[in-house]
Amino acid sequence: MNNLQSLAKQAFETFQQSEYFQAGELYQELINNQAEVKEYHWYLGLSLLLQGKETEAQTTWMLAIFEGEEEQIEQWTYELIKILQTEAGRQEELTQYQIAWVIRQHIQEIYPGEVNNILEIIKLSLDLENLTQDSFQELGIIELLNSELEEIDRELLFSVLKKTLKILWFEPWILDFPEACIFYLDSLQLTHCVMLTATEAAYAGHKFNLAIQYAELALNINYPDPDVISEVLSHLATFYYEVGNFDKGINLSKKIHDLATNTTDLINANIMVLQGLLRSGGRWYEAIPIIQEYENCLNKLITEQPNLGRNKIYRLLNSTYYLPYLRDAARQNRFLHNEIVKLCQTSIQFYAQEKYNRYSLANAQRIKAPKKKLKIGYLSHCLREHSVGWLARWLYQHHNREEFEIYTYFATYRFHIHDFLQDWYEQNSDHVRKLGRDGIEIAEQIHQDEIDILVDLDSMTADISCEAIALKPAPIQVTWLGWDASGIPAIDYYIADNYVLPEYAQEYYSEKIWRLPNTYLAVDGFEIGVPTLTRKDLEIPDDAVIYFSAQAGYKRNPDNVRLQMKILKQVPNSYFLIKDINKDVGVVREFFEQIAEAEGVSKERLRFLNKVPSSAIHRANLQIADIVLDTYPYNGATTTMETLWVGVPLVTKVGEQFSSRNSYTMMVNAGISEGIAWSDEEYIEWGVCLGKDADLRKEIHWKLLKSRQTAPLWNGKQFTREMEQAYQQMWQKYVTENKH
Repeated sequence: MNNLQSLAKQAFETFQQSEYFQAGELYQELINNQAEVKEYHWYLGLSLLLQGKETEAQTTWMLAIFEGEEEQIEQWTYELIKILQTEAGRQEELTQYQIAWVIRQHIQEIYPGEVNNILEIIKLSLDLENLTQDSFQELGIIELLNSELEEIDRELLFSVLKKTLKILWFEPWILDFPEACIFYLDSLQLTHCVMLTATEAAYAGHKFNLAIQYAELALNINYPDPDVISEVLSHLATFYYEVGNFDKGINLSKKIHDLATNTTDLINANIMVLQGLLRSGGRWYEAIPIIQEYENCLNKLITEQPNLGRNKIYRLLNSTYYLPYLRDAARQNRFLHNEIVKLCQTSIQFYAQEKYNRYSLANAQRIKAPKKKLKIGYLSHCLREHSVGWLARWLYQHHNREEFEIYTYFATYRFHIHDFLQDWYEQNSDHVRKLGRDGIEIAEQIHQDEIDILVDLDSMTADISCEAIALKPAPIQVTWLGWDASGIPAIDYYIADNYVLPEYAQEYYSEKIWRLPNTYLAVDGFEIGVPTLTRKDLEIPDDAVIYFSAQAGYKRNPDNVRLQMKILKQVPNSYFLIKDINKDVGVVREFFEQIAEAEGVSKERLRFLNKVPSSAIHRANLQIADIVLDTYPYNGATTTMETLWVGVPLVTKVGEQFSSRNSYTMMVNAGISEGIAWSDEEYIEWGVCLGKDADLRKEIHWKLLKSRQTAPLWNGKQFTREMEQAYQQMWQKYVTENKH
């Protein structure tokens, strides 16, 4: 007996050392001596299985099981499964996922209804990247879950669901899985898990219809907390806006308003309704009462000064986003903006206090290390085929890599989309960080990289960037390009020039305005594709004058559109091409046609253009225009530069705020003054003058084409040197002020 015990011990040790052939020989010898010990049969079969002899393994197990009575068969089957489960777990710990998967497939054959084993198979299939729709359906997990099982490891179920959604969120057939889990899992946990997937689908994958399905599922989970429901509804409404279903999004936003119980919630509700009304491009009049409540709530929140949790912060950080679209009131807008984000920063630094304190201490120590190169970090969710992506690339292109080390922080990196501009930024960076949607994680990465100057390209357009910046992970932080200044107290400088902000603007900016000597932005040019528009296709005569406007619905202010119609009315044989970024131009068409009728302009003179496949084609199509009419109080930016690059005259009205002076600075820095208006009357005058004077249009056209060789707006290299000089001066100033 002692010899057999010793042999059994040797067999098990040999098996554990993965010497499966030798182990099989030893277990066969044990069976020859003690055939009644079923464990030997189980391990003999395992040894054969792990040698790739699946048929022999199954035969060994079945012969051993079915030589007993019914009760024994049940007991022996249970014992075999327990040994197989233990071995599958051991192989998984050894990261031998393929072996573990094979073992669990055999458990599935022996006991098809073992739901926890099926969950383990799914988890291993994800590791092995072999989970398909067919294999998932064959496992029958949805049917099992829908039968409301009692024996299920809920912790395992949740971990497998999270892993599945993280890896295969883009597969529509996966949606059945979280829905089948509703009966088993904590509703709050499940809601958060599904909504995390929804935002991933929307913002990393740009699959908004799929994101809608996930968010609708989250609503069905029916977690009773109104804050959670409002959060889900906010995302869902945004997704509907992204696919152009504004009616659905606005109705959902009104439900958020009904659920609101405090000032913060009301602000969010008003923002969501305004987003739909303004973004649709044609519902400005409906927005007027909402705007009044929106502003009242902002003022009330500033008075209340509440301590805010993280979810509320994410909603408030860009809550003043719409103000410059609504009015050119720089002082009033900036006051509201600065106060709100100051309140947000205080709350962010409170709930992430340990990190904020650690970063502050590290920043103070940074100047003690000698500097060979300045580490410049660029943070944005728009370094892709987006206005920011198109415009920022020349700074990357011309950076002096001997003096500056470039780090790129992609917020909400798009892993699942091929985007050539995103790829370009990766290739033209010294260090690339592909990050997600967690501002605290982004701040930690910036801190770990010991960035000297962090350049924020998002401003208030991305709440996650705002959260990261509020923690001050870099000693010097700068806002450039993405929008107006962010107003976050942790930002030190705002890059501008002498035209885009009036000389007195520092009075209402919390950041120090750093004015570059020429332009705050320059490019070396734009790619031009092949045009897809012709006068014949648009049914416009060859001798007609074509006005053009290409802007998002936010910028379609009715007062500005009335001025455009007045221009059209005074220029016989003129037409207006209107391009909106929305997929459905129906609402925009109705909006323009109503104003045209009120101003005595036939709607037959309006043409509404759909989106085109690429920015290069859009620029090519711009050349059909005789004059581009800019928007106000929010000008074009990228569209203005594109217009000037292709040599088309532009009419813009200059205001006080940054967003109403963008076209002004670009025209000045392209060497053009014709078309710059300082009042409504001048806007109309320039529009009419350019429409009637073909020679003046030709003169401006040639002036713009010649400016490509001389103007600051088209000199990316000179602009880069000016930005680099600003960085060096900022660093020197920081060192001087903090060396003691």
